[in-house]
Amino acid sequence: MKSFRLIQPYFYQRRHLIITGIICLMGVDTLQLFIPRIIKWAVDDLASLKIDIKQLSFYAGEIICIAVLMGALRFVWRRFLIGTSRVIEKELRNKLFFHIQTLSAGYFDQTKTGDLMAHATNDINNIRMAVGMGMVALTDAIFLGSAAICFMAYINVKLTLFALIPMPVIVWFTRSFGKKMHRRYTTVQETFSELTESVRESFSGIRIVKAFNREKSETRRVTAVSEKYIAENLKLVRIMGTFFPMMILFTNMSLTIVLFLGGRQTITTTITPGDFVAFISYLNLLTWPMMAIGWVTNLIQRGSASIDRINRILNTQPEIVEHPKTIKDKDEVESKRIKGEIQFKNVGFSYKSAASPALSDIRFTVPPGSVLGIVGPQGSGKTSLLQLVARIYDVSSGSITIDHLDIKKHPLSDLRKNIGFVSQEPFLFSGSIRDNITFGEPVGEEKLIQAAKAAAMYETITGFANGFETVIGEKGVILSGGQKQRIVLARALINDPPIMLLDDPIGQVDTQTAAEIIRTIRNLSQDKTIIIVSHRVSAVLFADQIIVLDAGQISESGTHKTLVTSNSYYAKAYAIQRAEQLK
Repeated sequence: MKSFRLIQPYFYQRRHLIITGIICLMGVDTLQLFIPRIIKWAVDDLASLKIDIKQLSFYAGEIICIAVLMGALRFVWRRFLIGTSRVIEKELRNKLFFHIQTLSAGYFDQTKTGDLMAHATNDINNIRMAVGMGMVALTDAIFLGSAAICFMAYINVKLTLFALIPMPVIVWFTRSFGKKMHRRYTTVQETFSELTESVRESFSGIRIVKAFNREKSETRRVTAVSEKYIAENLKLVRIMGTFFPMMILFTNMSLTIVLFLGGRQTITTTITPGDFVAFISYLNLLTWPMMAIGWVTNLIQRGSASIDRINRILNTQPEIVEHPKTIKDKDEVESKRIKGEIQFKNVGFSYKSAASPALSDIRFTVPPGSVLGIVGPQGSGKTSLLQLVARIYDVSSGSITIDHLDIKKHPLSDLRKNIGFVSQEPFLFSGSIRDNITFGEPVGEEKLIQAAKAAAMYETITGFANGFETVIGEKGVILSGGQKQRIVLARALINDPPIMLLDDPIGQVDTQTAAEIIRTIRNLSQDKTIIIVSHRVSAVLFADQIIVLDAGQISESGTHKTLVTSNSYYAKAYAIQRAEQLK
């Protein structure tokens, strides 16, 4: 099956273990086939009254020895085959997670988190089952089924042919129902993604839900999605509920045929009572392979649907990619520390889902070690502009250069290593303050303290009982908005990048803390290139250059002294904010 090409490399890597596991599984199946033969001999001896306790004990001992050997071999095949499926599960989940991290921001603008979570959990689990138990069931269906038929034919060919009459019908049902199962499994997995996203969203916003007393409405919303998921599963159950009973029905039809015809042959002494009992035993052994055909179909269709969904993600290519062929000397570029000159040349940018461009014909130059302030009304494109510098998104037209080199020609990791980015909405992980500032990198204590002080957060941190080891909870729940913002600022400062992009760094702090942060930023401006976006004009007063964005275009530019004298957005915003401070 084409979709299973995704996991072929993992099979090849562990082929020796898989082959060993299959050999042990076939060994177990082979040993099972000898038990009915021992039973035949015992029954025939009992029927002829030619057996004693010693001989009967010998038969029982043979069965015990076979059972012990089967147990040992079963342990080996489970260790290798089921173990392989677990390894493939791990590798596939890691591959999916790594690939998702390479995708560009535009992909996540259109993809729900719950959908990705469903891929990484339910879909991967379905593939594991298809690989592990699917491989076991398929081997049993082919090897044990074929061997059991051969042993049955050895006893009586005519009786075997009659017993196999239902087999063509089973094959037809398997083929017909398999296609329907695949479609249903795909729909069920998509609905599971919706359910996961709905539950995740409700839990993430639980504080807002409780604050607005919307518990009942949220319960109704999740219940509706849950009912839809159940409804799709019930449609699948109707197919499976028909498929598996049909398999059992045809298996029992074979048993009925054997009881009637085999019983007559036993009465007429065509076969011995031992042969008849052995034949029934082989037919019982054949029951599992016949049912395994249905189970394999079930597992493979479920796994195939999941692989198709995961392949759609893995086949998605990131929009933000490096262009190594355009770099004449990549090693030379990587070895140089960025000085920090930033130039926008007729830059335009549009989001895929937006009707109008976010930025149009943006042109400016920020010399190394200078500060650019950006102000403007909400939705004017300020945040979009910062994201273009860090290549979170790529420009739709024009170009951006750093140190006279197009940012697309800078190695992506090297570019972002030289940029400290403070987003408008500070995101914190649920670990300690230290982990959030260092972001998992090994950092000396002195450097950590220096970054915390620079972000005006050191005194607050030392006020906690556990200091830097304080666990802040999911998204920093124990911290205020201003404290979160200052920790994110410390995270950006700790590696001392030559370029700082600050998206409203004082938007959630009080006036005194804002003044401390601005003072820190002014001190940084001596050896860093800084672009600072803020709703507060006071945050950009010291900037060497200020631009005002309006509807994605530059409406004003200059210094604070020149802009404040004009009768425009900047001057009006400054007057209003200054009046509010004087109240």
